[in-house]
Amino acid sequence: MTDHHGTGRGPHWEEDAGPLVRPYAVTGGRTRPAESQLDMISTVVASRRETGITHLLPEHRAILRLCRSPVSVAEIAARVDLPITVVKVLLGDLVTQGFVLARAPMPPRAATSEMTLLQAVLDGIRRL
Repeated sequence: MTDHHGTGRGPHWEEDAGPLVRPYAVTGGRTRPAESQLDMISTVVASRRETGITHLLPEHRAILRLCRSPVSVAEIAARVDLPITVVKVLLGDLVTQGFVLARAPMPPRAATSEMTLLQAVLDGIRRL
């Protein structure tokens, strides 16, 4: 069967469309998570909620299995072999539905204090 472009692709052409179609389909075309506080170093862990997981996508369930113990968003993306933006969208779904709890990375004020301390140590070393 050929399409109107003569490529020979039938109705299942998306199987050959490459690595961008699957993530787009998994997120329903969404590019931003419902939970906007997620960062690649945010820590997530599964809640104790176990009911209602049958309606979840296989990717959601795979992420839930990884979240049995605290794990970073970046590590989840590496383990499920999906782009981090896709993982953040899926995690946002899970947070919104109460399946996953997320902890934001270090607040900017604490990071600033740490940077000030590191700068003071560096200045001290330079004076030696």
